[in-house]
Amino acid sequence: MRTAEVKRRFLAHFEANGHTVVPSAPLPAIDDPNLLFVNAGMVQFVPYFLGQQTPPFRRAVSVQKCIRTPDIDEVGKTSRHGTFFQMNGNFSFGDYFKSGAIALAWDLVTKPVAEGGFGLDPERIWPTVYFDDDEAEAIWRKTGVPAERIVRRGKADNFWSMGIPGPCGPCSEIYYDRGPAYGAEGGPAVDEDRYLEFWNLVFMQFERGPGSDKENFPILGDLPAKNIDTGMGLERMAAILQGVDNLYEIDEVRPILDRAAELTGRRYGAHSGHVASESHPDDVRLRVVADHVRTALMLIGDGVTPGNEGRGYVLRRIMRRAIRAMRLLGWQDRALPELLPVARDCMSPSYPELATEFDRISSYAYAEEDAFLSTLRAGTTILDTAIAETRSAGGAKLSGAKAFQLHDTYGFPIDLTLEIAAEQGLSVDQDGFRRLMADQRARAKADAQARKTGHVDLSAYRSVLDSGGPVQFTGYTEVSRESSVRALLGAGGAPVEVAGEGDTIELVLDATPFYAEGGGQQPDIGLITVGAGQVEVLDVQQPVPGLIVHRARVVRGEVRTGEAGLAEIDVLRRRAISRSHTATHLVHQTMRNFLGESATQAGSLNAPGRLRFDFNTPTGVAPSVLRDVEQQVNEVLLADLEVHAFITSQEEARRLGAMALFGEKYGDEVRVVEVGDYARELCGGTHVARSAQLGLVKILSESSIGSGVRRVEALVGLDAFRFLAKEHLLVSRLAELYRVPGDQVADRVEQTIAQLRDAERELEKLRAQLVLGGAAALAAGARDLRGVAFVGTEAPEGAGGNDVRTLAQEIRGKIDPARPAVVAVAARANGKASLVVAVNGAARERGVSAATLVKGALSGRGGGNADLAQGGGLPAGEAPSLLAAVEKALAEA
Repeated sequence: MRTAEVKRRFLAHFEANGHTVVPSAPLPAIDDPNLLFVNAGMVQFVPYFLGQQTPPFRRAVSVQKCIRTPDIDEVGKTSRHGTFFQMNGNFSFGDYFKSGAIALAWDLVTKPVAEGGFGLDPERIWPTVYFDDDEAEAIWRKTGVPAERIVRRGKADNFWSMGIPGPCGPCSEIYYDRGPAYGAEGGPAVDEDRYLEFWNLVFMQFERGPGSDKENFPILGDLPAKNIDTGMGLERMAAILQGVDNLYEIDEVRPILDRAAELTGRRYGAHSGHVASESHPDDVRLRVVADHVRTALMLIGDGVTPGNEGRGYVLRRIMRRAIRAMRLLGWQDRALPELLPVARDCMSPSYPELATEFDRISSYAYAEEDAFLSTLRAGTTILDTAIAETRSAGGAKLSGAKAFQLHDTYGFPIDLTLEIAAEQGLSVDQDGFRRLMADQRARAKADAQARKTGHVDLSAYRSVLDSGGPVQFTGYTEVSRESSVRALLGAGGAPVEVAGEGDTIELVLDATPFYAEGGGQQPDIGLITVGAGQVEVLDVQQPVPGLIVHRARVVRGEVRTGEAGLAEIDVLRRRAISRSHTATHLVHQTMRNFLGESATQAGSLNAPGRLRFDFNTPTGVAPSVLRDVEQQVNEVLLADLEVHAFITSQEEARRLGAMALFGEKYGDEVRVVEVGDYARELCGGTHVARSAQLGLVKILSESSIGSGVRRVEALVGLDAFRFLAKEHLLVSRLAELYRVPGDQVADRVEQTIAQLRDAERELEKLRAQLVLGGAAALAAGARDLRGVAFVGTEAPEGAGGNDVRTLAQEIRGKIDPARPAVVAVAARANGKASLVVAVNGAARERGVSAATLVKGALSGRGGGNADLAQGGGLPAGEAPSLLAAVEKALAEA
C-alpha cells in the first residue's frame, strides 16, 4: 500500500467517525519561539489543549508535515531516524476519551483492506500502557488482545507531557511484531527493532505542576475536560504495510536513494544480508542523501529559502550535507538536478502543489547547490591557509574562532572543517566553536523576542489574556474608540494599579483602534486619554495571540486600571502606512506578473510614505523590468480601483485565487484584501479605500539580501512626489553645469566618469614607474647580515599595496639568485604603516621565512608564506621600526 493511500485511508476513517479534517500547517507556521518548525501533529492544536482558545470542533484529524532538527546528525546512522516525517493524528477536545481512542485505532489497523482499513494481523499487535493504568488495559482486553501482549511501562515510556506545567497524562503505544527475523521475542520491552511502534495514544487527564525533569514532577490533579492527542508515524505504518525493512525503503524515499546509488555506482544494502548495514559508510551516506533531499523539497515547498539564520540555515545545512554526501560517494557533478525531480515524483501524490510549484522550488535548490560548490572551492583555500598558519606556529589544533569564521562568513560546514583538518593531522577547538555559535544564536533569539515582548515574561501577558479574553481590534472601521483600561504592566511585566506622569508602561484596553505591528505593517501611535490622565502610545505589539499591548508613556496626570478612556490613533500616520501597505500588494502582484508565480513575498515593511518588499527569485531583476513594474503599478493607481476587504473560509479564498504567504498559518476564516480584480491577497493589515489614493509609487532600488531573495524599496504618495522634485532639481543643476539638455545629462556624466578612470589608470602607471625606478640601485646597495643580502626601504608616500609588493619582488629579482636575499619594504598610506617581505630561494633553503619575519615585526599579525608575506595596521610613524625589526631578526638569526 503506497504511503499516499495510507494517508487517505487514515483521514477517511476518522472523517467517517465525525472528525473534522484539518489541513497540515506549513512546516514553519508556529507561534512557539522555541521551535523552528512544526515537530508534531499536536503543535497546531496547542492553544486548544492549554485552554487559550476554544476549539471550533470537538473532533479533528490531520496528517501533519513535521521536521525534527535534533535528528539531523542521527540521519543515516540507523534505519529509523529522519528529519522530515508525517504524523497522522486524531484529536478529541473534551469529547471521547480512552475507550473511544482505543476502539477507533483498533478498528482502523485491523479492519480488512477491502473495507478501508490497514488489514494488520491482530495477533501481531502489542499495546503498551502506563504502569498503573488499569482502565486502558481493560479496554485493550475488550478488543480481544490477551493480557500477555499488553505491556505495562513507566514514566519514561508511557507518560506524556509538554515539558512545561500544563496538561499531561498516560499514553498507550501500539507496536507491530515484525517477526523473528528482526530480533528476539518478548515484546517491546525486549526489542524495539522487532516490535516497531507506529502509534501513540495520549490521554490528557491530569495537570502537571512545575518540575525539574520528565521523571519527577508533581501532578496537581485531574482535568475536568479530558483531551485525546494521538500520533501515528505515517512512514512507519507505510513500512509495515509495504513489507520493507526500514523507513528508507518506503515508496516516498527509496527511489531517491536508488537514484543516488545509480549515479555514484553504489548499491544500497549490499553489505550485510537482506537488511542494509547500520555501519557501512555507503549505506549511511545514501540514507543522508535520500532523507535530506526529500526534506529540502518539503521545506522549500513551504516557503523556506536557504539562508544563514534560523529556518533558512537548517535548510542550507541539510542541502549541503546531501551534496557533500554525494561527493563523498564519488559524484562530482551537480547532484540536485538529478535527485530533486525524483523526490518530487515521490511526494506529489500526497502534496500535488510540489509538482505545480516545482519550477520555483528547483530554482532555489539548484542555485544553492551552485553557490555551495563555489563555497567548497573558496573555503577549502582559506582553510588550507589557516592550517598552514597553525602548523607554522607549532600548533596542533585549529582555533574555534577560525572554524566559526569559516562557518559564519564563508558558509563552510563545521563537519567539513573537522574532516579536512583531521586529514592534515590537526584537531579543531570544537568547544570554542560551539560557544561562539551559542553566543550568536542567543543574541539573535534575544533580539527577535525583545521586539515582541520587551523582555517581559510571556506568562504576564497570558495572565492578562486569561482574565479578560482577546482584545477587540476596531481599527478597520474607526480611528478612535472609547474603552476601559483592563491592565497596566510596569517594569518586567509586573501588574500595577496606577501609573503617574513620566512612567513608561504597557497598557491593555478591552477594545482598541490601534493596529499592533504585524504582517510587515508598522504599529499605530497616538494618544489614550483616561480621566485627567493621558498617555502617549509609542508602540503596539501582540506578544501572545489575541492580546494587543500598547507601550506608552504617561504625559499627564495619572492612569488607573479599570478606568474608562478614549483611544485616538495618529490619523495622518495611519493613512500614510495604509497607502504603503496597499502599494506593497500591488508591487507583489506586479512582480509576479513579470517574473512568474515563483516571485513570492519573503518579507515586507509598510511605513509612512515608504515600503520595503522582499521576494523570492533566484536572479536579479533587470532595470527595464523594474521600470515596467513601476509603470504598471501606477496605471493601477490611475484606474482608481476599489479596495475591498472581506472575511471568508480558507477554501473559498483559495478558490478565488487569493495569494497567501508561505510559512504563515491561517485559521479556518481568513481576511482577503482585493484591489479591484488586479490583486487579491490574504491580509490582516489596513488599506486605502481606492487605489488612486496612493497618488504615486516610485521604486528607488532593487538589490540582493540573501541567496535567492531580492529587495525592492519604494516611496508612496507625497514622499514619492518630494523625491521626484529633488531629483528634478539635481538634473536641472547638472544640465546647467554641463550646458546640455536634461535628457543628455546621463551621457555626459558617463563620459566624465570614463575620463576620470582613464586618468586614474595613467596615474597608476606613473606611480608604478616611480616606485620601481630605483629597484636596481636598491638591490646593488644590499647589506650583508650574517651571509644574507638585506635591503630595507620605504616605498614612496601613498604607494598602493600592489605597487609595494611589486617593488619588493622587483628588488629581490635583481639580486644574484645564488646569494641568500631578504627584501623588506615599508609603506605609509591613509595614516597606517604596512610591511612586505620577499625572500629568495637561497635564503629559504637556509630556513628564512617571509611569514615569520612579518609576524615577528608585527607581533604575530600578518599573513603569507615563506616566499612573500605582508601585514600592517600600525600608525604610519611606525614604518621605520618595522624595517628595523626585520633587520634585527636577521642579524640575530
